[in-house]
Amino acid sequence: MSDSYRAGQAIGLELGGEQLVGVLVLSDGLAVNGSALVNGLKNTLPEHVKISGGLAGDGAQFADTLVTVGDLAESGLIAAVGLYGPSLRMTHEAAGGWDEFGPVRIITRSDDSILYELDGKPALDLYETYLGNEAAALPASALLYPLKIWDPASPDDEVVRTVLSVDHARRSMKFAGDIPQGWKARLMRGSFERLIDSAAEAADCAKSQMENQSSYDGLCLIVSCVGRRLLMGQQTEEEIDVVYSSIGGSFPIVGFYSYGEILANSKTGPSGLHNQTITLTMISEVA
Repeated sequence: MSDSYRAGQAIGLELGGEQLVGVLVLSDGLAVNGSALVNGLKNTLPEHVKISGGLAGDGAQFADTLVTVGDLAESGLIAAVGLYGPSLRMTHEAAGGWDEFGPVRIITRSDDSILYELDGKPALDLYETYLGNEAAALPASALLYPLKIWDPASPDDEVVRTVLSVDHARRSMKFAGDIPQGWKARLMRGSFERLIDSAAEAADCAKSQMENQSSYDGLCLIVSCVGRRLLMGQQTEEEIDVVYSSIGGSFPIVGFYSYGEILANSKTGPSGLHNQTITLTMISEVA
């Protein structure tokens, strides 16, 4: 996709309507700039519309991601579905569970989703220093050390970014969303317990937002970052178990592991693209 922002705008214009409640969007995870895509959607959709979905992933391979539209399964595709109707209910929630460590740094050189320098030094050099022997497994090993970034003028509006690829010749790193120059950054790391606790909290919050939860059935879409799965390893099923325990059997659960999680209201927040999170979208219809 040559222009992710314009693609988001086009989708928003196509789906916009008086009874539009939410949009589910599924995108290629490597060829599309996820934050630009979401910003394009937010620019054209009505303010009340909720946006959920994610970027396709292929585990730790970072080779090729596919999106299916009808009988077509290709890389570079973006698929979106509009959800309409006065009886439709949609709520969503996201949680991380990663902890910050190391000094706060300044993004001194970047271009869209490519990070060249932190504090005037090559970004890849910094990651290789922290990763040590694990640097040989880049970019997969960087999933265990996401980067939190924020605008110094708005420190509460922080986002987390996942590494998608590295360029050894340029000593740069490509992330799943924009890395604005001049923003601050700090490395993060996670623990199994913190990630599980955050998933449980997200499920409880999403469920509490649903009106008359016991009066109707619905669907719960889970999009969880592949980095969480790599960290939890064979215990990754526990993340799904705690969500199921909270939501209960009236909401069947579907989902996938992604290179970026999409969750936003049309006009709120600095970005609707999240990384290293678990996002829950609950959809139901009042009888």
